[in-house]
Amino acid sequence: MAGFGSIAAVGKSLEMVLNAGFSAVPPIAGENARAQLIQTEDLDPGSPFLIRPTISILLYRVDFNKTMRASWSAIGSVDGNAHLPVDLHYLFTAFADNADHEHRLIGRALQILEQLGSLSGPLLHPDGDWSANEAVQLYLEDIPTDDLMRTFESLACDFRLSIPYIARIVVVSTPAGDARPGVLTHVQGTRSDLGPNGTGRGS
Repeated sequence: MAGFGSIAAVGKSLEMVLNAGFSAVPPIAGENARAQLIQTEDLDPGSPFLIRPTISILLYRVDFNKTMRASWSAIGSVDGNAHLPVDLHYLFTAFADNADHEHRLIGRALQILEQLGSLSGPLLHPDGDWSANEAVQLYLEDIPTDDLMRTFESLACDFRLSIPYIARIVVVSTPAGDARPGVLTHVQGTRSDLGPNGTGRGS
């Protein structure tokens, strides 16, 4: 199963496939449209990061998958490893100089993602340490308008045309064998460098 880098790897994979699709069939004639993986600060109106025309890819929520958590816990009890199935919630937001171009960006992004349906094999960025048979499904998420508006209220920009997607299921697993002894050793070593008041020896 995938490692802790799989969450970052899914974002890189989405950026990769959208940019490949934009290169193959440009959404805006004569314009070099691109997809950009962003963090919330990049939505600030003064941010120089977003170069139009672009589709931004924002991971705004990570949830455990309620349906599969029990099943993966059972697998963990057999193989001795931890397995956490998670859903990754993304907002794809269009930035362009006019409404027509924003609509074309959204339309092309939808076309690419729905044509793929999932990420697997070479479409998955290798940073995720994926197993050979792993795949991540892509779903257009059904979010009520009020919930979408509230999401933008918590961000640093006004509401913009966006499409919500779920990447499901990413199983974050520990490596084969028990990693806890190494973690405990590191923690115990750190504690041994602290004095009785927790501020360091000699403090």
